[in-house]
Amino acid sequence: MALRSQDIPHSNTPEDLTARYRSVRDTSLALGQHLAPEDFVIQSMQSVSPMKWHLAHTTWFFEQFILVERDTNYAGFDPAYDYLFNSYYQTKGQMHTRANRGLLSRPTVSEIRDYREHVDQAMLALLGRSADNELAFLVELGLNHEEQHQELMLTDIKHVFSINPLEPALIDTVAPQSPAPAPLAFQSFPGGLQSLGADGSGFAFDNETPAHEVLLQDFSIANRLITNAEYREFIDDGGYRDPGLWLSDAWAWLHEEAIDRPLYWSSDLATEFTLRGARDIDPRQPVCHVSFYEADAFARWAGARLPTEAEWECAAKTQTVAGHFADRAIYHPLGPADDSSPIAQIYGDAWEWTQSPYSPYPGFVPLAGSLGEYNGKFMCNQMVCRGGSCVTPTGHVRATYRNFFYPHERWQFFGIRLAK
Repeated sequence: MALRSQDIPHSNTPEDLTARYRSVRDTSLALGQHLAPEDFVIQSMQSVSPMKWHLAHTTWFFEQFILVERDTNYAGFDPAYDYLFNSYYQTKGQMHTRANRGLLSRPTVSEIRDYREHVDQAMLALLGRSADNELAFLVELGLNHEEQHQELMLTDIKHVFSINPLEPALIDTVAPQSPAPAPLAFQSFPGGLQSLGADGSGFAFDNETPAHEVLLQDFSIANRLITNAEYREFIDDGGYRDPGLWLSDAWAWLHEEAIDRPLYWSSDLATEFTLRGARDIDPRQPVCHVSFYEADAFARWAGARLPTEAEWECAAKTQTVAGHFADRAIYHPLGPADDSSPIAQIYGDAWEWTQSPYSPYPGFVPLAGSLGEYNGKFMCNQMVCRGGSCVTPTGHVRATYRNFFYPHERWQFFGIRLAK
């Protein structure tokens, strides 16, 4: 059965939904408060979108999937925006090429802010008139979509700043020191039939459904993320030069792209670029900005492997959804606190690569209509990441949350947790 809006219970009152709408939309604008208008336009690579585009596309989402569909009195802001700020929804019409988003000086940042205000006024008026279960689901979907883009805004502006010789910083406060990590150890979990996926008790994306059973062997999972110091040992031991550690595609990528260290590490392995500018690498902090290829090779070198997403989810369900997320405004992974649980950092700090390809669960049916393009059509050639990162909005992830990326990508806060 397809996941339908009426299948998902909602506890939000119209007032709660309105307050959450305002909060999420305001947060997106606040992320750019320290940026100059010129910063909003740059696209440093195809995977990165300009800040201006993120602000417009998230607005387009509410306009196209809610206002156009449900509000007969809604007057569109500019018909050209239907084309400019569509991302990949073919059923919604043509779209501006992704790789060329950074070539547009117009519409201006000011005009995009006006567009957001226009749509926000219409959305708030609609919510003031009614908030049935279907509308509540669509709004919640739009807000979760915007939270995904808030994370992208931070990772994208980090990449934009990283290619600037001036090495600008988004924030200028000093990051807290990480405590010394606990010795790396493995927590054991029994196998057997285990439940995987969202059970319908709250909001979930369609790719988290349906809930189903999987058969697992006994497994163990590391008590924390791999640190910079541990990854440096891999580098110093010739990890990037040993073909026996690398998948075939990974070895080809390594040489084609001349990869020999994590993204944002300096060539002398002394500093890394952060949203606070260039900083000395803290050996105690989790390594981040490594590809699936690098994570997999490190795991082989360490005599372990990456967890499957089923193993990760079973372990994560034993932990409270809490951790180092974007609300702390540190925007860089930290070591676990001294009083951490036996499985520290399972949520927050860095997205954890799994060895599982991103594919549909048994019985998966995407959302009806254009929203069915949100997740399902990407279930090919990508790998699943779990747990969220230091730039993921608080409350956005859960044990069943599935993120997915191509195995060579590194610009997100990707980290490593081992399994056996």
